[in-house]
Amino acid sequence: MIDKDRIVPFVQLGDYIDTILNGDDKDFFLAIQNQNNWFTEESVRFSLLGIRKFLEQETLEKWTADYTFPKNSNKRIGVIMASNIPLVGFHDLLSVLISGNSIMAKPGSQDSLLMTLMINKLIEIDPSFKERIEVVERLNDADAFIGTGSDNSARYFKYYFDKKPHIIRKNRTSVAALTGKESKEDILNLGKDIFTYYGLGCRNVSKVYVPLGYSFQFFLDSLQQFEAVGDHHKYRNNYDYNKSIYLVNREPHLDNGFLLVKESKELVSPISVLFYEQYEGLEELKSVLTENESKIQCIIGDGYIPFGKAQEPEVCDYADGVDTLAFLSQL
Repeated sequence: MIDKDRIVPFVQLGDYIDTILNGDDKDFFLAIQNQNNWFTEESVRFSLLGIRKFLEQETLEKWTADYTFPKNSNKRIGVIMASNIPLVGFHDLLSVLISGNSIMAKPGSQDSLLMTLMINKLIEIDPSFKERIEVVERLNDADAFIGTGSDNSARYFKYYFDKKPHIIRKNRTSVAALTGKESKEDILNLGKDIFTYYGLGCRNVSKVYVPLGYSFQFFLDSLQQFEAVGDHHKYRNNYDYNKSIYLVNREPHLDNGFLLVKESKELVSPISVLFYEQYEGLEELKSVLTENESKIQCIIGDGYIPFGKAQEPEVCDYADGVDTLAFLSQL
């Protein structure tokens, strides 16, 4: 079990996040959005709400209860963070520090303001963190490494960090398995899984599997509630570009004015596009999902993660299914 003293600063950080969420500091959210136009106030608030849920004392105690770390363990862990969604690297920061280790953090270039704010607040809450948190531009020698990036950067990380213990995360995406019996509420909830963070996260649904002959009319009509995503200029640029490509190339697709739906065997769709693939029976569907499990972060649907819950992970839901605390405990 982890020393409860390690938990207290994070509970206090949760209290600080409450002050942000309960306040109305437009300049705060504007500064973050100016660094990364995708990080709208709505997206940042949603991310902070998810992290706030992690930082309850009971939640942290339950999460860490089954792990054992040497009392004086203080390994230096190099962490390369992504910046596709707000504070996507926070879970690694939390895991390293709550395990008693030190972190050499390289925040994603488009998420440095928000991540630095969390780090500085932790140091203010507990000044001892100043000796255990280092924000770096370049990772030098460390005892172990955690890296998150594209498939290309993962190959580089693997080569560079191969001689040290490491977790290297590659591109993943999420999918939904539909039966054709979904209600309007199910599709509305699935819309959250598709459009939260504008589809930029690995937990965003980028593809749906549908029964042979599935009609998308009800599906597209049910998603009209999310048409406001099309007001975001970067999302709209992606939509206009992909639509023009499909029209010029005469590629069959469906269009509801802000989402393009296209049949494809690929898993990862461009922003503003949802891929679909038809299946003839549940056994075929299970086979396809199993075949692609190394590339899938979440499966949404009946018998899987409930519709609307893809972007609400628990603190024990690890990226790529790799238990970060178990990795740290074995160093």
